Amino acid sequence: MEYIENKTFDEIAVGDIAELTRVLKPQDIELFAVMSGDVNPAHVDLEYAKADIFHKVIAHGMWGGALISAVLGTQLPGPGTIYLNQSLSFRRPVSLGDKVLVRVTVKEKITEKKQVLLKCECLNQDGECVIIGEARVIAPSEKVRRPRVILPEVHLHEHGAHYQKLLESTKDIAPIRVAVVHPCDEISLLGAIEAKRQGVIEPILIGPKDKIIAVASEAGCSLAGIKLIDAPHSHGAAEIAVEEVRKNNVDAIMKGKLHTDELMQAILHKSKGLRTERRMSHIFALDVPTYHKPLFITDAAINIAPDLNAKRDIVQNAIDLLHTLGITLPKVAILSAVETVNSKILSTLDAAGLCKMADRKQITGGIIDGPLAFDNAISKSAAAAKELVSEVAGDADILVAPDLEAGNMIAKQLIYLAGAESAGIVLGATVPIILTSRADGTLSRLASCVLAQRYVDYTKKTIL
Repeated sequence: MEYIENKTFDEIAVGDIAELTRVLKPQDIELFAVMSGDVNPAHVDLEYAKADIFHKVIAHGMWGGALISAVLGTQLPGPGTIYLNQSLSFRRPVSLGDKVLVRVTVKEKITEKKQVLLKCECLNQDGECVIIGEARVIAPSEKVRRPRVILPEVHLHEHGAHYQKLLESTKDIAPIRVAVVHPCDEISLLGAIEAKRQGVIEPILIGPKDKIIAVASEAGCSLAGIKLIDAPHSHGAAEIAVEEVRKNNVDAIMKGKLHTDELMQAILHKSKGLRTERRMSHIFALDVPTYHKPLFITDAAINIAPDLNAKRDIVQNAIDLLHTLGITLPKVAILSAVETVNSKILSTLDAAGLCKMADRKQITGGIIDGPLAFDNAISKSAAAAKELVSEVAGDADILVAPDLEAGNMIAKQLIYLAGAESAGIVLGATVPIILTSRADGTLSRLASCVLAQRYVDYTKKTIL
């Protein structure tokens, strides 16, 4: 066990020195900004910093001041020290990657007040002074030795960071025409309008006209320039949306305030629907704070208990989606409870079959491995503990669930326990279906629209 121990006033001698060393990392700047609220763009905005006086991102000045405080409070004098005064002079900026040596040196002891004056300085890796100053403290009179507290891990995550990058990637892509089915609540309508404002879609609102106008009025948003097709009820709106696709008037369909079954019934109609030779399947696109890249989960909404052939289409749909996002060789983990084939666990047999299908080019465009347990699929350390040799384990882009129940639980657990943001799309129909949950906010709906926009744009370019 590591201990933290002070020096009492009587133990301190003039000339005593204490030091610590830190290398400035991006996380240090982000944590300090979050803690202090100081979001000066010189510290957190790379584009601004490049044009600023130092031409690069620099640390907050008080980051160095905090390190000086850490030495005083933990080493010299240490626990029991009372801070009275601190002067600081900032001589040079501290940049990302700089190695900073923090040193405090006892200059003077004031016996009658148990006070100590200390010279405080921070030096960079070149020995240049970046901060200099003086501290006055009351030194402790009693000896303290305590176990060093183990600090909690801190995971920094920018809300919707992956989605923002995805949105930025569409700036040069034309908006797609989207039939928004029964947008008769505020969140459905605002999601479509925000996607229009961002240049992602051109919405065609289909549903009871008076109700849609009333929702827009209550939300304080304008419907100017937006086409509105009147429909008496939700299933009528779904049928009209499908017909608009068949007439080539729209490029995608977006779910509003209606049940998924109601929308999919019109899409799946044998003669009037939007079927193709490919099985339709849903793909969750998750921005998980604790995962190093976007994570895609399928199928959690459409196929209840897919057989091997259905799973082949589910995997191919997901791979095709990631190709449209610029991921040329996505890594696909076929999930089960274990990572070995077991004749008593059907999902392990399906996983083995899917891997062989990939070997025989029945599935193309990705690296597929399975069966893999969830932990092995997303954690390199878990995979290493099992001695798994796999290009996919610990670095999966796509998680293929054994059935809808498992897929839905995985996605919902990541959303509600891990703080993941979710977007969703259905592929396998003649056009993508933007299928969101009623609990999804505007950001999730916008991200789902971006997925459809990228898919439509990629498909058109591939056909041409």
